Amino acid sequence: MDAVKWEPLLNGASTLRADIGVTADYGVIMLTGHVNSYAAKLAAERVAKGVHGVRAVAEELEVRLDGKNIKTDSEIARAAVDALRWNTSVPDDRLTVSVENGWVKLEGDVEWQFQKDEARHEIEDITGVKGVTNLLTVKPMLKPVEIKDKIQRAFQRSATIDASNIAVDVNGSLVTLKGTVHSWAERDDAESAAWAAPGVAKVNDQLTVMEEVY
Repeated sequence: MDAVKWEPLLNGASTLRADIGVTADYGVIMLTGHVNSYAAKLAAERVAKGVHGVRAVAEELEVRLDGKNIKTDSEIARAAVDALRWNTSVPDDRLTVSVENGWVKLEGDVEWQFQKDEARHEIEDITGVKGVTNLLTVKPMLKPVEIKDKIQRAFQRSATIDASNIAVDVNGSLVTLKGTVHSWAERDDAESAAWAAPGVAKVNDQLTVMEEVY
């Protein structure tokens, strides 16, 4: 609850403080209630994962839009197309956008995972959006051995990842991470580093958050 109150996006949302419930059971966090935007929903999940000791997050928050935030699907679609066109990192000519009941679906292909992420981020903050289904595919660019080498080097450069406890396996454009980490945040950092490698189309994160014994 302290993490939720500390997050600026959540703390500034008028409906939020009384409408998010948090329960914890052996490191598994359950978020319930409702928020007034999709961005707030994502922020709640993010801050929960960042709390020390959290091993998993079950998120059941509902997006309930107020009057000023309700938009038609056509308005959302136009805003989404404009947002993607204005972002120079996203090849908008290779993407298609569809909207149904406030839920946006992205389809097409990109060359890098960061482009797929950028496209999703652009949509998440659009007023009226209730959710995003990101079906963009990443086309492989490098050989598996090159991908593995780049990921391992990224782990070694990171100040937050213990590379000695993580094994990397690459099969085509699929990367599998195995081993143990000390926190959910380290797990996320390792997965993000794997996604950042060129040619990665999928990351199978099998990392286990190791409980600390005091």
